[in-house]
Amino acid sequence: MPELRYPSAERLDLVETLHGHLVADPYRWSEDPESAATKEWSAAQDALFAELGARLPGRDRFAQQVRDLMGAGSVGSPVWRGDRRFSGRRTADQEHAVLYVRDGEGPERVLVDPGALDPEGLTTLDAWKVDPSGRLLAYQLSEGGNEESVLRVMDVDTGEIVDGPIDRARYSPVAWLPDSSAFYYVRRLPPERVPAGEEDYHRRVHLHRLGTSTDEDVLIFGEGRDKTEYFGIWVSRDGRWLALNASKGTSSATDLWLADLTRSDIEAPAWVAVQEGVDAFLSAHVGRDGRLYLFTDRDAPRGRLCVADPEEPEFGTWRTLVDEASDAVLEDFAILDGPGLERPELIVSWTRHAIGEITRHDLDTGELLGTLPLPGLGSVGGLLERPEGGHEVWFGYTDSTHPSSVYRYDAVSGEVDLWERAPGTIDLPEVRVEQVPFTSADGTTVRMLVVSPAAPAEGPRPTILYGYGGFRISLTPGYSATTLAWVRAGGVHAVVGLRGGLEEGEEWHRGGMLADKQNVFDDCAAAAEHLISTGTTAPDRLAIMGGSNGGLLVGAMITQRPELFAAAVCSAPLLDMVRYERFGLGQLWNVEYGSADDPEQLGWLLGYSPYHNVREGTRYPATLFTVFDNDTRVDPLHARKLCAQLQWATSAAIEERPVLLRREAEVGHSARSVSRSVELNADQLGFLAHHLGLRVG
Repeated sequence: MPELRYPSAERLDLVETLHGHLVADPYRWSEDPESAATKEWSAAQDALFAELGARLPGRDRFAQQVRDLMGAGSVGSPVWRGDRRFSGRRTADQEHAVLYVRDGEGPERVLVDPGALDPEGLTTLDAWKVDPSGRLLAYQLSEGGNEESVLRVMDVDTGEIVDGPIDRARYSPVAWLPDSSAFYYVRRLPPERVPAGEEDYHRRVHLHRLGTSTDEDVLIFGEGRDKTEYFGIWVSRDGRWLALNASKGTSSATDLWLADLTRSDIEAPAWVAVQEGVDAFLSAHVGRDGRLYLFTDRDAPRGRLCVADPEEPEFGTWRTLVDEASDAVLEDFAILDGPGLERPELIVSWTRHAIGEITRHDLDTGELLGTLPLPGLGSVGGLLERPEGGHEVWFGYTDSTHPSSVYRYDAVSGEVDLWERAPGTIDLPEVRVEQVPFTSADGTTVRMLVVSPAAPAEGPRPTILYGYGGFRISLTPGYSATTLAWVRAGGVHAVVGLRGGLEEGEEWHRGGMLADKQNVFDDCAAAAEHLISTGTTAPDRLAIMGGSNGGLLVGAMITQRPELFAAAVCSAPLLDMVRYERFGLGQLWNVEYGSADDPEQLGWLLGYSPYHNVREGTRYPATLFTVFDNDTRVDPLHARKLCAQLQWATSAAIEERPVLLRREAEVGHSARSVSRSVELNADQLGFLAHHLGLRVG
């Protein structure tokens, strides 16, 4: 057998002086995916992964296990329009969830089936919104994982497309007028109207009249605003109030305005500011009772719910209805005000240390009336009520051993019942689930959810430590075929709630961003040390895993603390933190990370940027980078650059601790078919099992 070698990669003698820092970039040539050098190097990496991947003995077994466990399928909570309900479901034999509609007790009908539209499984249903009457469906599809949603409108009764396609509608909300004659939506400017390299930015809010050309759309908002701004828009059920919010990039700081459409034209709303220039999250909803409900973390980092008069919505008029909790984060609310109730109720969902809870309150005063029982220590999905009012609320639920299900609370009977369970039949392994607290470097208490085999351990077990730590994203309990396949094989899977997320509220988020980003990595290192010190695992049996911002976490861990880990999986990662803003959607994220254009912020970024902290001669963990050619969020160049850097620097033999790149075409950053998920997860788990010594039967 020929000797294994890493593909040849030219090291440029490229060093720039940025704000007084000498910054080396030896693999900048690999930023260009179309260059001959990048194509040749990538093809050689493909061949290397194919050769070593074929040697992973547990890969096929993991593929079967993951597929079987994903056979549980999924269900979504119902969206009601009178007696007509819409919901999504995926069965064991479907590659993607399908959107269905059902009238009363009549037969269920398919509305949008991505698998039927594209048998190759490359088309995804990104979003959908039913009009007030339930007769029209606005839905968004993208192809090849690129998330470039195209908006269409369907007649629900006939299945015919009555409007669209409308392109450049990625991440667009849809706000229907009450008579369904038109809707507000968000669309990017055409490429020819923006500077080169800014095609992914520059959004505008438009009014679109059904059946007309988009050339006739009316510009409502966005001209002259920051190019990175995202907009949300909605119309109250009675059609009187139009609300619009704006935030820069991924910032939670929200500007919000209201317009009274009975006093101004729908094409020229007269905006009244609810909040402007305040560094706080805010969302708004006008209830059927005419009150303005305001969900905010302003002066309440864990969130509170306020009410106001929409005719006088300024901050000074807000009245707190449900106050901030001391150790729980407010997540969502629903209003039950239908006939048959002794008094209207407000239903509120929370997370307490990332575990879901639901409470009941008096709608007028906010007084706590009680709690709703849940099946276990899990996650609660969004709370959905009937738009016209009622006494029922539906919510999703999942935990580590509980596939997605839908529950219903009936405020008249006071009962919570299972509305719809996941459709598949599966054989679950016996596992133990516990939430474990530990102490980080600065004394902060952090928690992780540890899933392990039910049988007692005879020694340290092969363990995957998974984290994210950013963008206000909380890692809450949920059913995972990947986790259960690993635990069934005898391993441990730990998910850590790092700072940067929202597990403990906005202060927790801010404790892991900008100048404090290092706290995220210190939390993760402390989690690894806790797993080792308690005997759960050992450094030669521990792996770190994450994707996207979690891929940055992995890159930081293996460059800062390589001795803690035997292996790593780094998926769709950010790794060159000096140049990240130049590619993909990077400019949206400088509110979270900082910008290399700022001297002080460049210092933060260089302090942890994985690409710039590789040290020659270090024994790095076995590392698998997984990237996706159609990823329009995080450019695969990050993984190419760090892969080349680690292959050059590591002192570990390729046979012992390889650094590999797995590249996948026709798929992107987020949604993917079941088959694609199975293949990816099998490769990742097979790689980790091999390097952690997990025997897969």
